Amino acid sequence: MKRVSCAIVCALLFTSAGVLADEVSGYRGWGPRVGVTVDPDQIHFGAHADLGQITPRLRFQPNVEVGVGDNITIIALNFEAAYRFRGKWDVWSPYAGGGIGVNFISHERGGDNTDAGLNGLFGIEKGTRRGDRFFIEMKLGLLDPPDLKATVGWTFFQ
Repeated sequence: MKRVSCAIVCALLFTSAGVLADEVSGYRGWGPRVGVTVDPDQIHFGAHADLGQITPRLRFQPNVEVGVGDNITIIALNFEAAYRFRGKWDVWSPYAGGGIGVNFISHERGGDNTDAGLNGLFGIEKGTRRGDRFFIEMKLGLLDPPDLKATVGWTFFQ
């Protein structure tokens, strides 16, 4: 029941955030993400929303990720901002950022808990001819697990 409630909250969060981004910046995208996690050793998958630029080159990009493996399931809600170091989209552009998150942790042998987290991230992305973006990202958990995530993803723009 807890996971179903979390999934509903996530869906509402991304839907309302997308509407807000449309009104504020007119620039919005979303996409899938997948990767591996270290400590706990998991694979993770999820989705993110690009809600537009806060300032030039600084964007707000919340995401939700589900990690499975190592006898634990983690549902992470991350509220992150990322700064792009280059202005051109048609070249590989590095970025760095961070944010806060909430991790809903369910142990296979029983017991659930919720932890707040702080993370730093860095990555590289490239725009396509169609206007979408591909990225490769590393995320470091600064407070609570997971310790390290390696993620690839795609952002589709409307």
